[in-house]
Amino acid sequence: MKSTKFAFFLNKFFTVCLPSTRGCTPSTIDSYRYAFILFFSFMEEKNIPADEIEVSDLTYKLMLEFLTWLQEARNNSIATRNQRQAAINSFIRYLMYEFPDYLAEYQLILKIPVKKAMQKEISYMKTDGVKLLFEQVDTLAPSGLRDHAILTLLYTTGIRVSELINIKVKDISLSAPSTLLVHGKGQKRRYVPLIKEAVEVLQGYIAQFDLDSEKSLCEWLFKSHLKEKFTRQGINYVVKKYTGKAKAKDAELIPDGFSPHKLRHSTAMGLVDSGVDLIYIRDLLGHVSVKTTEVYAKADATRKREAIEAASKELVPTEIPEWENNSGLKEWLKNFNRPR
Repeated sequence: MKSTKFAFFLNKFFTVCLPSTRGCTPSTIDSYRYAFILFFSFMEEKNIPADEIEVSDLTYKLMLEFLTWLQEARNNSIATRNQRQAAINSFIRYLMYEFPDYLAEYQLILKIPVKKAMQKEISYMKTDGVKLLFEQVDTLAPSGLRDHAILTLLYTTGIRVSELINIKVKDISLSAPSTLLVHGKGQKRRYVPLIKEAVEVLQGYIAQFDLDSEKSLCEWLFKSHLKEKFTRQGINYVVKKYTGKAKAKDAELIPDGFSPHKLRHSTAMGLVDSGVDLIYIRDLLGHVSVKTTEVYAKADATRKREAIEAASKELVPTEIPEWENNSGLKEWLKNFNRPR
């Protein structure tokens, strides 16, 4: 079977450009890979098999159709659609240097704007909810001690699940000043301080599971009941297990659909409430830009404004608009700006 130029350069893009030239992480490459799998499905619906796609097929019109297909046929959210678009655009930028003849068309593709989604309200757990959550863990049981350590690290450091499951024993330093070495997004590493309470929990956990020996330094800090590295699904299960128990005791304190990422939101909102500078919160959470962190400050400002408005209703009497008792003014408003 004759290989097309599209297939040849897509192969180079995934095997050389992304991992070597750009140094992309396996998770980023996997995300791009799935975007192109969807693109192939889209092209097959147009009766163009994947092995027959040509570089000349990549047009502005086709990409608009593909993005529309993602939302309408695949029911992708705006955020997911934008992720797929970013993957396609990355490949288009790569092709620009290989096929300058198509430069004008590629520029049109890259000018397709990303869709803006409404900012969702941040869902998080307040202090009372966090306290109730931790009360559900039986720390006398070995698995409970492990789960307590998992929840403690998630809440006191605000790390991502992907970062939590990649912690090794050697990444923990419990001597003062206590720190955690986090392997974050884009292969970036950062040190996160550990508070006294977290240190005490980790000391108990490490001692209980015999992880304080020299031979254990390269082991994963948290393992499943199968003695294997935790997965995202495993951490999700742990969080949902205890939030479910807490919600059964007081549904108002636990937001619906609570997840590890919402626990991260809870950490950030708690820090904002305490008056911690956004720069420090950015560094703790591993955000590239403080603009990402500002969403928590905006959410906090919204809550404060709503609280002030709620309180002011009791202080300011309800006013009746002047025109309610003035028929002349009411008639004037009804006829105002009407064509004669």
